[in-house]
Amino acid sequence: MENGKIVSIEDRIPKLKLQRKKKANRRLIMLLLLFFLLIAFIIYFQSPLSQVRAIKIFGNRAYSVKEITEIADITDDTNLWKVKGKNIEGKLNELPEIRGADVRIQWPNTVSIEIKEYKRIAYISKGKEFLPVLENGEVLEKKKTANLPLNAPVLYSFSEGEPLKEMIENLEKLPPEVLNSISEIHYTPKKTDAYHISLFMNDGNEVSAIITTFAEKMSHYPSILSQLKPEQKGTIDLEVGSYFKAYEQSEGAEPSESEEDRKEE
Repeated sequence: MENGKIVSIEDRIPKLKLQRKKKANRRLIMLLLLFFLLIAFIIYFQSPLSQVRAIKIFGNRAYSVKEITEIADITDDTNLWKVKGKNIEGKLNELPEIRGADVRIQWPNTVSIEIKEYKRIAYISKGKEFLPVLENGEVLEKKKTANLPLNAPVLYSFSEGEPLKEMIENLEKLPPEVLNSISEIHYTPKKTDAYHISLFMNDGNEVSAIITTFAEKMSHYPSILSQLKPEQKGTIDLEVGSYFKAYEQSEGAEPSESEEDRKEE
């Protein structure tokens, strides 16, 4: 109080007025900014800018881009905000040949879909058609083909049952380089062994084996092959131990043992 008059704080402290004014301006700016952002969002959401402009699909072999986009139910008219990645992944994962799917939104208007598929490890011969067999053991009845497959071994004379099941399980355990070297696998059961098979290799050799020990013994095929002369072709017997018999060898001659067989002894 000065000379009997009451002096306000604002008059005594001018800086306080200035601070309050600055606070009020900041609030106004924030409100205006939020207002314009909301308007911009509404305009973007309603405009073609928010629609999917590109769909990128990676890793697909068994299914075409068209098939995947139809299953995902995405078109150029789809609003980006309506793309539900988890729902699309669930639909794609229901397909027998897809092991996993990853859907991502890339702003401003792109949908990326990465596909991971099960590998086809063999084909089953059914008359004049071939049924793919996946690495998880599933046989694709609906994906049969009349063309002779060249990218996986073909199983002949197999029918539904334990031998086929064990054959697929053993193929899953083979190293890729060994699996890719097999052309045909024929189910040739004997009176003494219901699990006997005969293989025809891409290199011209034949293999006689038993399904139950097939994966374990066949994994040594590259090592056995390295001990043979490149021009020498014949039958490699893996039923008991392992030995090689050349095609030109006479019936009465003793088969030559491989080093692998000597190691087992």
